Amino acid sequence: QVQLIESGGGLVQAGGSLRLSCAASGRTFGFYAMGWFRQAPGKEREFVAAITWNGTSTYYADSVKGRFTISRDNAKNTLYLQMNNLKPEDTAVYYCAAPGSRYTAAQSMSQPRPRVDYWGQGTQVTVSS
Repeated sequence: QVQLIESGGGLVQAGGSLRLSCAASGRTFGFYAMGWFRQAPGKEREFVAAITWNGTSTYYADSVKGRFTISRDNAKNTLYLQMNNLKPEDTAVYYCAAPGSRYTAAQSMSQPRPRVDYWGQGTQVTVSS
């Protein structure tokens, strides 16, 4: 059974940084693309970033480009999201996400109906102004 467990959220002032982690278990982590999504109060869940199985390609929402960096350590079965220059509008619950198929492209996670089969429980990020 695939499990995704996020950590690293918290309260930070605008302009600050946080690093989220997602510990994965239940299958061979390094075979699959991975992604991050977020959901702000009263809004739909939205794509943040995705990474290919080997980390060679990454994809970002326009709203976070240049500020957030997605990365992974396949030896540690862990996905990361480094968030710099945080803004109040980044306040949301952040979710780690994974497809069910190893053939699902990372870029597909940015599409309107992303191919995500597994979600973490989420971690709250709050950015104060």
